Amino acid sequence: MKKGAWANIPPKSNRSNPICFSPHLYRARIRVERFFNRIKQCRRVATRYDKLAANYLAFVQLASIRLWLAARYESAP
Repeated sequence: MKKGAWANIPPKSNRSNPICFSPHLYRARIRVERFFNRIKQCRRVATRYDKLAANYLAFVQLASIRLWLAARYESAP
C-alpha cells in the first residue's frame, strides 16, 4: 500500500489461499473503530459545525475526555 498499511481482516474459513491475519492487530483495530463510533455520537463532531480546524480538534478532545471519564467512573468501585 501507499502508506505502508495493510488490511487486517479475518479470512473466510473456506478460503483456499488464506491471507495474512493478526488477531492482536485486529483487536487494536476494533478498539479504534469503536472509539470513532462513540465519538461520533456527539452531534457536533459528526456534522462538523466548526469552521476552524483548531475549534474542531478542541471539541474532539473534549468528547474524548468525556468518554474517558465515563469509562473510568463506570468501572470504579
